[in-house]
Amino acid sequence: MSLKRRKFLILGGVSGLGLSVLAKTLMESSQSAPYPLNAVASTAIVPPTNKELVLRFVAVADVGAGDRNQNAVSDAMTRYYQQNPYSLAVLAGDNIYTNGEMEKIGAVFEQPYATLLKQGVKFHACLGNHDIRNQNGELQLRYAGYHMDGRRYTYREKSAQFFVLDTNTNADWKGQLAWLEQELSRSTAPWKIVYGHHPIYSSGQYGTSPEMVSMLTPLFKKHGVQLYINGHEHNYERTRPIDGTTYLITGIGGAHLRPVGRSPWTEHSVSRFGFSGVEVYDDRLEIQGIGTDSQVFDRGIVPIKSV
Repeated sequence: MSLKRRKFLILGGVSGLGLSVLAKTLMESSQSAPYPLNAVASTAIVPPTNKELVLRFVAVADVGAGDRNQNAVSDAMTRYYQQNPYSLAVLAGDNIYTNGEMEKIGAVFEQPYATLLKQGVKFHACLGNHDIRNQNGELQLRYAGYHMDGRRYTYREKSAQFFVLDTNTNADWKGQLAWLEQELSRSTAPWKIVYGHHPIYSSGQYGTSPEMVSMLTPLFKKHGVQLYINGHEHNYERTRPIDGTTYLITGIGGAHLRPVGRSPWTEHSVSRFGFSGVEVYDDRLEIQGIGTDSQVFDRGIVPIKSV
């Protein structure tokens, strides 16, 4: 299936004047829109007392700047771990800026997450558009620290199965969609979580992708995918369930931020550095947006069956 239109939008860019107008419009929209009913004011992270917790993981994208912003996010992820231990980190692409240079791996991965790596936290990455600029991401695929079992792969953690996609424009979409259909259909996991780098629904700079919607959402609906995670948009956005799937943009891991607006399906959107914490229970997912100050700026619940 063709992604020419999306490729044009991503690679063609926006004119300087158009980008300025878009940024101003989105920022005004973000600032003027009321908080959703289930949003809460920032509160300190409190260790959960619910003994039904099955799995906890964090999700973050667009991290590979190797600067003070990324370090501030990684420090917050470490503080969160100290209060709420987790063993899995979802890394949703653009792992190394600007051109996927593996010689930067120390500065953008091994040093920022040294404490977490020492504690045995396993990072499962996917490839972003910046990552494929260097040998089409081949060196990252071979890097043990990213635990990428190919450009598309799946793994299971307790009651959750994760399906990792290559959402770049040069991906083998025909083969990947057939693979995803097969893997989703054979999965027995109560929780099905898909992630890739690019957004499907978005109120940010790139917006909703009609091609991604047409290709992926029918599979999500058919096989009961409850959560899709991505980056690429340098902001945070959580939707209400759309045909049973919640869409979580968490491209706030350290690269520069961009404005974000709101759409009819938006539950919460904001432009600030941080990451997402996700707790898996038998009957629900609890999602938190957590800033570099270790304050929770968003909370949301995904029921195991959403309508």
